[in-house]
Amino acid sequence: MRLIYLPAILTKRLGYFEQQGLDVDVVTEPAGVNAEDELIAGAVQGVVGFYDHTIDLQSKGTDVESLVQFASAPGEVELVSSARAADIKSPADFKGQSIGVTGLGSSTDFLTRYLTQKFGLQRDDYRLLPVDAGKTFIDAMRHRRIVAGMTTDPTASELLSSDQAKVLIDLRTEASTREALGGIYPAGCLYMRAAWVDAHPDEARKLTHAFVKTLRYIHTHSAEQIVDQLPRSYYEKRKALYVAAFKAFQPTFSVDGRMPDSGPRTVLAILSAIDPSVQATDVDLSKTYTTAFLDTPGGK
Repeated sequence: MRLIYLPAILTKRLGYFEQQGLDVDVVTEPAGVNAEDELIAGAVQGVVGFYDHTIDLQSKGTDVESLVQFASAPGEVELVSSARAADIKSPADFKGQSIGVTGLGSSTDFLTRYLTQKFGLQRDDYRLLPVDAGKTFIDAMRHRRIVAGMTTDPTASELLSSDQAKVLIDLRTEASTREALGGIYPAGCLYMRAAWVDAHPDEARKLTHAFVKTLRYIHTHSAEQIVDQLPRSYYEKRKALYVAAFKAFQPTFSVDGRMPDSGPRTVLAILSAIDPSVQATDVDLSKTYTTAFLDTPGGK
C-alpha cells in the first residue's frame, strides 16, 4: 500500500467507518486513473486518490469534489536508475528515453509531463510507460525497461535503500514541493461525484468524519504504532523500511482534512500547462472541493 493512500485502509482497520454506522469496502487499484474510471462507471461511490483528478474530470464534463484532504504534498519522487545517474541529471535529460509512471492519465503522468515541460522537453521527446507501483515498478527499473520514473513510498525507499536508484526531484515534503512546482500541491484526498454527495449528505458527512478521525490518529501516534495496525502483506519483510518511510512523510498529513488555501490554484496552473482541454475550460475551483462536511457536527 502506497503511504499517500494509507488513511483508507487505516480508517477501515481502526473501525472508524463502523463507528459511523457505515459498511465500507476498500478496493485497491494499481493507479489513480483506474479508480477514476471505476467511479465514472458507478462501480464505486468514492475514490481515495489525487485531488488533481477533480479538476481533470470537471474539464471533461464530470463534476466530482474532494470531501477531505489528506496531505499538502504529492508524496511522489522522480527517481533515476543508478546505472544512468551519471548521464541523467534532470528531466531535461529524458529525451529519447522511456520514463515510468503508475498509469497513463494518472497523477504521476500529470506531474511527469509538467516537470519535463518545465525542463524544456516536448511530449514527443520521450516515452511514458505505465508500470504501476511496487514490484512492477522496481522490476521495470531493474531490467532497464525504464531509465527513470515517478513513484511513491515504500517503492521509492526500497529502490533508494538498495542503491538501485537516485533522487532527481523529491515531492515528498511541502518545502521540496514548493521548490519544484511553485506552490503547495494538495494530493491524496477522498473525492466523490457531486451528484452522489448531494443525494447522500448523511453518508458523506459520516465518511468525512471517519477520515478526519484517522488523520488525528496519525498525528497522535508513532509511526511504529500506525504500521502495526496494517495488514502484514503491506510491508511483508520490509517493516523497518516501511516505518522509516512513513515517519518521514507523517508530518505532511493534514491534521484536519482542510484544503490548503493556495493549493487548488497551483494544481489548476499545472494541469492547464500540460493539458489543452483543461486550459480551454473555465474550471470552477469552488466546485472541486467542499468543507461543508468538515464544518458539520455529528462525527463520532
